[in-house]
Amino acid sequence: MNGAAMYAATQDRGQDELVTRHAPLVKRIAYHLMSRLPPSVQADDLIQAGMIGLLEAARNYDPSQGASFETYAGIRIRGSMLDEIRRTDWTPRSVHRKARQVAEAVREIENSKGRDARDHEVAELLGIDINEYHRILQDATGARMFSFDDPGSMGEDREARGREQSNEPLDNLQNEDFQKALSEAIAGLPERERLVMALYYDEELNLREIGEVLGVSESRICQIHGQALIRLRARMGEWTGG
Repeated sequence: MNGAAMYAATQDRGQDELVTRHAPLVKRIAYHLMSRLPPSVQADDLIQAGMIGLLEAARNYDPSQGASFETYAGIRIRGSMLDEIRRTDWTPRSVHRKARQVAEAVREIENSKGRDARDHEVAELLGIDINEYHRILQDATGARMFSFDDPGSMGEDREARGREQSNEPLDNLQNEDFQKALSEAIAGLPERERLVMALYYDEELNLREIGEVLGVSESRICQIHGQALIRLRARMGEWTGG
């Protein structure tokens, strides 16, 4: 075996050892993400995506950059899993359709009354009872109303929109403006909805943990979270087209 072949074999063995040693990290990250995702998301899908990220990390890791392999691999693994979540939408189209209808009702009420739309007003406008309305809110928690990073990814329309996206320099400016508008919309939410959003996205608590903090049931937190997402969709319509 010549020198180049020996070096390649040594590199391959080193990569295999890194992958074997850090495989448990993939499961740990997957189950941490699972606690914040709807039940329809399969752990096996995240683990498979994470293993691809781990393999890429082992192949591309450069210790001279200063970061430990575990830190570097964790970033690549989590990124691969998030890519899989973005690529695949497990939410039925009917959920997106109902969420869009609720968002339109919320927008209509808030535009006409100049204040936050109330649950019973939205249900009445849609011609449904309050229990059905709350079921839609719970379903909305598991749906991707829109990406907090991308104004063009909007539920059932995101794949088609993604094909149309360009790499124009103005895209970054648009995203910055979108993030500013989204921050302002979140700041304008009713206090309890704003608190749930902060605990969920900033503190990374799951719905059960937020319920324990606020002293209400997990299902109620699910409803509040869904209401916040739909209210944001209604208020961000000019950005999302929803």
